Order: sequence, then structure tokens, then C-alpha cells
Amino acid sequence: MKNSLTPSPAGIAMPSNRLITLLTDFGLNDVYVGVMKGVIASIDQSLRVIDLTHQIPPQNIASAQFNLLNAYPYFPAGTVHVAVVDPGVGGDRRAVAIELEDGFLVGPDNGLFTGLLTAKSVIRAAELTNRNYWRVPDPSHTFHGRDIFAPIAAHLALGTAIAKLGTPIDPKTLMQNPIALYKTTANGYQGKIQHIDRFGNVITNLPGHLVAHKRWSVRVKKRSIPGCQRYGEVEAGSAIALVGSHGWVEIAINGGDAHFQLRLNWEDEIDLQIES
Repeated sequence: MKNSLTPSPAGIAMPSNRLITLLTDFGLNDVYVGVMKGVIASIDQSLRVIDLTHQIPPQNIASAQFNLLNAYPYFPAGTVHVAVVDPGVGGDRRAVAIELEDGFLVGPDNGLFTGLLTAKSVIRAAELTNRNYWRVPDPSHTFHGRDIFAPIAAHLALGTAIAKLGTPIDPKTLMQNPIALYKTTANGYQGKIQHIDRFGNVITNLPGHLVAHKRWSVRVKKRSIPGCQRYGEVEAGSAIALVGSHGWVEIAINGGDAHFQLRLNWEDEIDLQIES
């Protein structure tokens, strides 16, 4: 299949044979991820699929939205990002496709797109009600990744317009997860833990620009942790707060595991204090 170009709403030509990414909490012990790729290949074998991660903690929407937000900028315009972390599968939550200014999102409307909906302009969105684009008209109640999201992603990647996939919806009605918000306080800001990586680094929802060119610290569970620029500023085994490569304030142990050693977990509150 030749790779044609389709004008975007901004007038920028984007390939109709677009890249697809997959992010799930399915893990790699079962066939679920492979089956989704098989469905995509059954529609068009030339489509390219990249795995972002399948190790999101089960049903952890906050971790999913964090990872998707931080991966998105590194992909070409027009990429179709499929995210399936879906504790409400088979329930009332909507299955949606969203066209952003420079890419597409496909998945459940349960808050996992929060970060991107905040950072990007939404061109249009649709609830995926057109069964002609599903794998089968009567999908599984527990595997929408296979029966709805994977085939929808394939059709989007091949240039199908979102308007054909279902019922238009007002982008303002798309669900957003409050964990992406932080508060201003008298001495700084209050946020929450939105992700914990495999090294045990605890990543907050406080963007790094809040501490640029400032002296600062974070306080969590009655413990004050100094804000630094690099690990070498504290001794091995000491706690440190810094801005990670992802651009968010994180808490770490130099050479250790902050998640385990500091007994921190998802959605714990973090106070960031700016020194005068």
C-alpha cells in the first residue's frame, strides 16, 4: 500500500498510513497484547505498531495518563495512540476516538487522556458507536482492546475520518482525572503522586517549571526532602527531590527505592515549599 498524505485541520500534510502505539496494563504473560496486534495486522499488515508499555499497574489510570503524556511528544504528527487501562470495561463509560492538533487518541473515556487533553487542542472527538469499524458487531464485554480499540486504531491509521467512527461528542465532556491538578498554597504548591517507576522513583504531578531558579524542598509524611538538581548533591542512601527527565518533580533515594523506603504510594499528597 502506498503512503498517501492527508491534510490535517492546520493544513499540514500527514501520512494516511500512520504509526500506532499501544499502552496497556495487560502485562506480557498472556496473549492479550499479541491478539490486539493480530487484529491490527488483519486489517492491514503494513501498519507499524510500537509498544509504549504493557506494565502499567493493573487498573491504574493515573499511571497510564502519566506515561502516555510523557511519550506523546516523541512521535511524529498523526500517530494513533491506543491506551487501554479500563476498570470500567463493559460498563457505562464511553469508548472514544479523539483527534488532537497533531495526533489521535483511542481508548476508554475514563480520565487516562487527562494530561493530553489539558496540554493539546482537541479538533474533534467521537463515541465509537459505528459497529462497522469494530472487529465484530457483538464485542466481548471484557476485551474492548481487541474488539473495538485495535480495529478503530487501524482504520484511523489508514486515514478513516473520526466522523465515520461514531457519534460526535463535545470535547468538553471528555472525562478528566483530578490527579492531574495541583493547588497553590501559602508557601508553594500541593500535589499528589501520579506515577512510580520501576526504580522506585516517586513522580508527582508538580511540573518542574514551578521550581526553576528557586530554592525549594518537598514535605511528605512529616519529612522534609531537599530540592536539588542532581543525585550527587546528597549522599548515597539519602532522599532527594529533583526534576526528572520527564519534566516533573520527583522524589528519589540516591541508590535506593523511594517507594519502598519512604512508604510512598500513588495519590499520596506532596507539599512543595518555595524558600523566600
